Amino acid sequence: MANERYHPALITLHWLIAFMLVVAITIGMTVLEDTPNSSPEKIGALKGHMIGGILILVLTIVRLVVKVTTSNPAPVKTGNPFLAKLGVGIHHGFYFFIIAMAGSGLATAIAAGLPDIVFGGSGAPLPKDFSQFAARGVHGLIADILVVMVILHIAGALVHQFKLKDNLMARMKFGKK
Repeated sequence: MANERYHPALITLHWLIAFMLVVAITIGMTVLEDTPNSSPEKIGALKGHMIGGILILVLTIVRLVVKVTTSNPAPVKTGNPFLAKLGVGIHHGFYFFIIAMAGSGLATAIAAGLPDIVFGGSGAPLPKDFSQFAARGVHGLIADILVVMVILHIAGALVHQFKLKDNLMARMKFGKK
């Protein structure tokens, strides 16, 4: 039975990053996509999205450092080599794609002049369309990949908890062992 826990800092960072990532992707795919660049509300939404993205990046790097410097539970045995590799791949993929998401967001922001527009109060208008920037397409693609990864991650956790009944989710909960 998988009942060893991760370091409390990893547990805290896991849930905080998960929440922030879902919020950032949801805002990006709804509010930011649905608000025209000519709308004054777009700058405020971009400011929140950009600050959130920077925080997610920093917290992900902190989580990675904590993960490699603390002891972790043994890898889970699923009885299925493909699913075991998929689980490991998704966990490693989260670090890669979150960092790549932040990089593509930063590249888009720089190409579009967003730091001065959003934070500098330059008064300059937003570009007519962000799709003219290649990094924006990468940013959207990574968002789609992360959505699929989150769904697979949740599905895997539920399979462990309710089908395999190995108490895997206890590794990521707060409280007494």
